[in-house]
Amino acid sequence: MIQKRYADDELLSLSGIQHFSFCKRQWALIHIERQWEDNLRTTEGHFLHERVDDPYFTESRGDVVISRAFPLVSYALGFYGVADVIEYTRSKEGIALPGHEGLWTIRPIEYKRGRPKVDERDEVQLCAQAMCLEEMFGVEIRSADFYYHEIRRRVPLDLTDALRNHVCALSEEMHDLFRKEKTPAAEKSRACRLCSLVDLCVPKLTTKRRSVRRYVRNHVRDACEGDL
Repeated sequence: MIQKRYADDELLSLSGIQHFSFCKRQWALIHIERQWEDNLRTTEGHFLHERVDDPYFTESRGDVVISRAFPLVSYALGFYGVADVIEYTRSKEGIALPGHEGLWTIRPIEYKRGRPKVDERDEVQLCAQAMCLEEMFGVEIRSADFYYHEIRRRVPLDLTDALRNHVCALSEEMHDLFRKEKTPAAEKSRACRLCSLVDLCVPKLTTKRRSVRRYVRNHVRDACEGDL
């Protein structure tokens, strides 16, 4: 049995682990400082998920049942979120599924706008989803799938022990930073040009170790005082 480590008010958004893996500062700007700005990629991603995430849609295809926008929670990882698609397949090695006869295995499927990434930000998000399902259903899930809209096909993901351990380590660090309300310093890289928050990040603040929120507040205050 997985020990409950986090309370309801300590749960973090599961989708944030993708931001955290890509850039810890980006994650903190979104989830700690509540900054957000859409670019073309995030807008296209929202549109794609609006078409996929219909919580009232369940589809049966013989020995396969599809459930969309399935709510997730893990008190071991401290995450809550939504799985795009859960695919249940009839199997003697599965579990009971309410409203359906027989036993069924569980396979999460995550929809993505583009194509497979060179880093592991997508992998940790899907692995975290699978770990939530394992905790909720008391099952073991050894693989999952991405569906990349740009290449229009599934890409399987093996949920290895190394990947699971990495998810756990990221979760620990995310909760630690969130409790401390700490925004990490910026680390400039080629990936910055793809970031939807590039104009809000303000890397020059890093050397002064101030938050964007404090910078904006002081900037507005100075401007108001200048008008007096």
